[in-house]
Amino acid sequence: MRRDTTEKDKAGKVITKLVDLDPDPKSRVEGGGSAGPPSSRAHGVLSRHRSSSLEIKEKEIREKGSEILTEQLDAAKKELKLKDKECERLSRVRNQLEQELEELTASLFEEAHKMVNEANVKQAGAEKQLKEAQGKIDVLQAEVTALKTLVLTSTPSSPNRQLHPQLQASGARGGYRHVGGHVRNKSASGAFPSVPGKQENTSLSIQPAAKEDREIDSVLYAEFLMWKENLSVERSSAFLSRVYREDIGPCLSFTKSELSQLVQSAVENNSLTIEPVAMSALPMVKASAVECGGPNGFRAAIETKCALSGMSRLCRHRIKLGDKGSYYCISPSSRARITAVCNFFTYIRYIQQGLVRHDAEQMFWEVMRLRREMAVAKLGFYLTDQG
Repeated sequence: MRRDTTEKDKAGKVITKLVDLDPDPKSRVEGGGSAGPPSSRAHGVLSRHRSSSLEIKEKEIREKGSEILTEQLDAAKKELKLKDKECERLSRVRNQLEQELEELTASLFEEAHKMVNEANVKQAGAEKQLKEAQGKIDVLQAEVTALKTLVLTSTPSSPNRQLHPQLQASGARGGYRHVGGHVRNKSASGAFPSVPGKQENTSLSIQPAAKEDREIDSVLYAEFLMWKENLSVERSSAFLSRVYREDIGPCLSFTKSELSQLVQSAVENNSLTIEPVAMSALPMVKASAVECGGPNGFRAAIETKCALSGMSRLCRHRIKLGDKGSYYCISPSSRARITAVCNFFTYIRYIQQGLVRHDAEQMFWEVMRLRREMAVAKLGFYLTDQG
């Protein structure tokens, strides 16, 4: 009978040895013969015992390996869940930043457009006030000149009856006094006090300014809403087709038709450049000094032909079509007409890109205002720099 014994070699490996438990050497088989029955039964029991112990060990090893792999799998799953949560958090942060960036961009464009409109309104108001002040100054200067004439022409020997009304007949004192062809109403001047009991002249009373009102045209508004459903800068829609026919076409229709078409194409493609030009760079036709109220009282201006109208005008700006190297000098009126159309296309592109956050009615009235600017520029009205 044999017994399993385990030993460790030098390398630390476990070695299983079979130890013979049968003290009788006669029971062993010599020369390959068959052993007796008691030895065969013991060998069978030993084999079954050894195989069952190996199976138990293998089962333990498999169980331990399965536990280790299960623990590693759980750890990997937990790590993947943490990474998924981190990815979701980073994705939410990215989407929030993109939304805030879009809103900031839109608000900046709206604020810039609003500032430009306010600046234009203030500029127009300031120019109107300046013209009114200049008119008042001219009137006051004329009155001062008339008073000086009256004082200089009055002497003791020959008193001026305009300065001494007591010398006139009572029936000759009218409401108006004439001085050398200059008519001055005494009620409009502070040089002579008003006579008590006499009614003042009310023909010069200032009428209140009329308030501008507006009403939506149902046809135009319906066309605008249809275009807003399908935003495009193509003229296939009824809205843009009307604007091209009534505003853009007439506004960009100049004497030089070929160049006008090139300008319109450049405006549509957003590739037109307008820039101020130095007076020395202009082809001189006729030079003249024009009093423009500059820092030194006047500034030089060069009169040249406008490339679009063909008329000799003071051209302080020039245009460039796309990447072409050619420049064309344009008059202030031509520049106003081109910029009016460019302002319309700029606002239309803002709406198409989703940068305008107003409701449909506010957008419609802004479009109508830009159309009015094109119509006014076509009629020849434009703002000039007073500096």
